[in-house]
Amino acid sequence: MIVSSKNFKYIVKTLPQELYQIKNTALIDGQLISEVWVNAGHAVFEGHFPGSPVTPGVIQLQMVRDILSEYLGKPLRLKSLRTCKFLEVMNPVSSPEMKVTIRYKEENEIEVSASGTGTDAIFFKMQATYV
Repeated sequence: MIVSSKNFKYIVKTLPQELYQIKNTALIDGQLISEVWVNAGHAVFEGHFPGSPVTPGVIQLQMVRDILSEYLGKPLRLKSLRTCKFLEVMNPVSSPEMKVTIRYKEENEIEVSASGTGTDAIFFKMQATYV
């Protein structure tokens, strides 16, 4: 799948509903913990990458924003990304589920530390500020 800049906004806006589902978000010991299921059959994996699908890092970061936004009941925008490390490839065929853990502190801005893990892997770790 090749995405032109003309269609980019539409595709990004419609991706989450078809590409992944957020399930079972709970506040446990001061952390938001969500189970996320990734649809390995989504068309995005035809181009990222054919025969060896990889969940795009930007989509993993979008999961964090969407979970926090849904929990807080308001839209959020990423202001800054202090650190972000993608530690393992998330293949949606072999690892369709991920646990996303979010710690946050809300004042004027929302300071976030988050990670995405699978059964035997840490897919990403990040620190960011949202407004």
